[in-house]
Amino acid sequence: MHVNTPLKVHYYGSAVVLLGTRDEEGRPNVAPMSSAWWLGQSAMLGMGDRSQTARNMRAAREVTINLVPSGLADAVDRLADLTAADPVPEGKAAKGYRFEADKFGAAGLTEQAGELVGAPRVAECPIQLECRITAVHPFGKGCSAFEAEILRSHVDDSLLVPGTAYVDPLAWDPLVMKFCDYFGEARNLRESTLARNWRMPRGRLDRAA
Repeated sequence: MHVNTPLKVHYYGSAVVLLGTRDEEGRPNVAPMSSAWWLGQSAMLGMGDRSQTARNMRAAREVTINLVPSGLADAVDRLADLTAADPVPEGKAAKGYRFEADKFGAAGLTEQAGELVGAPRVAECPIQLECRITAVHPFGKGCSAFEAEILRSHVDDSLLVPGTAYVDPLAWDPLVMKFCDYFGEARNLRESTLARNWRMPRGRLDRAA
């Protein structure tokens, strides 16, 4: 039986990413988020307007989107209550956030230079997208949706279907956030008609069948 209830959280399950940015003085920042989705060669990123990451993206119009494997859950969680905003916004302070100037170091992650943008990549992430912010839209209360054009993709070769430009879905195990908790190690449930119609290479799926 369905119950009419006003849900307070609508995180039904999204991939966790680390956003790499720089502030106006060139200082690097890395921040986890799970409000990202992709269409074609663009991504849409949802962020609170008071976050330092949102400020950096508005100013520099650049970002790297680093997709997080499930094995990096501990590093992501070390960033969960840190902010590069100083002073800490009142709303975040009330939730226990604290200022951290070196978020890469605090998380145990390695800053890696971008090739086309000034924003830093995260070396430990096997999929890294260098992006240019092309538009910003107001979204909800106190948030914005950032359109990010993907300029260059960096993928660890162990994740690629051999001889193609496609990520092997069995090789890629993303960290997923569902209702503010971390999940990984997803399994393939069945063959997809959509994948067949789009002629997606199956890679390890063929060997697993």
